[in-house]
Amino acid sequence: MKPGGPDGKDPLALYSRRRIAFFDLVFTRFARRHMRALRLARDARPAPPPGVPLVVYASHASWWDGVAFMLLSRRLFPGRPMVIPMEAAALARYGFMRRIGVFGVERDSPRGAVAFLRTAGGVLARPEAMLWMNAPGRFADVRERPVPIAPGLVRLAELAPDAAFLPLALEYPFWTERRAEMLAGFGPPLSGAALRAMPRPERAAALAGALAAAMDRLAEHAVSRDPARFVLVQQGGEGMGGIYDLWRRARAWTAGRRFDPRHESRPHEPPHHQPGGGPGAGSGP
Repeated sequence: MKPGGPDGKDPLALYSRRRIAFFDLVFTRFARRHMRALRLARDARPAPPPGVPLVVYASHASWWDGVAFMLLSRRLFPGRPMVIPMEAAALARYGFMRRIGVFGVERDSPRGAVAFLRTAGGVLARPEAMLWMNAPGRFADVRERPVPIAPGLVRLAELAPDAAFLPLALEYPFWTERRAEMLAGFGPPLSGAALRAMPRPERAAALAGALAAAMDRLAEHAVSRDPARFVLVQQGGEGMGGIYDLWRRARAWTAGRRFDPRHESRPHEPPHHQPGGGPGAGSGP
């Protein structure tokens, strides 16, 4: 199937590794300034089969999901180009995103649905590619049940039976610092061929159930407020910042103590660990 968005352009043909590296740096710096940390649940790391295209379908609780997509995809699947659908009207305001794998989708129209499936199916015909998308197709609270699943995601298995469908739960709770935590957890992959064999209502229920299970497991970890349950993917800012932290730092220096900016110190908090995966292998950390 020949890929192409509403403008007929192949998102992977427009994809620029140089620009994705630049915007990865931009998104990383932005997350460091505004989030305390990006954490991946230790018992919920991605484990898709190697050598097959991936569909990462995620919960959609926040505007921050796009930043999470960039950070997680670059760190967990460094050899795979990522493609993301985005509402065409919004993409028109951010044309540079076409060079980092984003393609436009017309919402709430039959023509838009057909274009999405044509583009996504073409992308997923390539074993090294991966499609990341928000499963509900709209913002949805993490407590909403059943988890909403967009019709386009349900139909995607019919066009990409060789793909692995990987549920991704995302949450942004506040713990003990003024910045929120960015928490992530994957569920076990679902076979595209097995999904295609199901009637559409049953397929939708299977996709929703797998994502809900990943979201429930991540919620348990979030409630614990225990960083030891997570791998630290990206450290962000801690403490109050500004003049107050300058004063605290000066007090620590005069007392001969190491300055710790955190509101609540955890002596056994795990150190920063960079999850890895072989380029193109699609393996998790």
